Amino acid sequence: MVNETIDKKKEDFEKAISYFKDELGKLRTGRASVSLVEDLLVDYYGAKSPMKQIASITVPEARTIAIAPWSRDVLVDIEKAIRESQLNLNPINDGQVIRINLPALNEERRKEIVKMLNQKSEEARVSVRRIREEIWEEIQNLEKAGTIGEDDKFSGKDKLQKVVDEYNTKIEEIRKKKEEEIMKV
Repeated sequence: MVNETIDKKKEDFEKAISYFKDELGKLRTGRASVSLVEDLLVDYYGAKSPMKQIASITVPEARTIAIAPWSRDVLVDIEKAIRESQLNLNPINDGQVIRINLPALNEERRKEIVKMLNQKSEEARVSVRRIREEIWEEIQNLEKAGTIGEDDKFSGKDKLQKVVDEYNTKIEEIRKKKEEEIMKV
């Protein structure tokens, strides 16, 4: 009974890891990446829309991102969204396409990005802990209802902790790999 409760929530753990990976894709490394800007919200005819829904985003060169909106009317809005983001990027609007030239990362900027990386990994660990608390609460409710015994409750707690440790290890491995990527010159 306890194993089913834990297995039922494993999908939530996987979602937390998946979300963490998506968030890391938005952190800048030495190369340009579409994921850096694709989820920026742009004011598109009165509604906030992700950039990937209103424009074609490409990486023509290693340090350049090109954004070609479906409608030229939103060029200014896209430019404004990029400037107001926390990415510290300077878009260039040529009337057809917006280009973003990414400068080479200096040591100070790399350290700032690693700090953001550490914040995001802590957020991922917090979400794993939140899921752990939900499962633990379910296990305690099963014991209160008399469905499982006290021994099962504590063995379930141990199994749950092993699963949590496994996912925290995954988060740490992903974080280390991304940090190496960021710090590599």
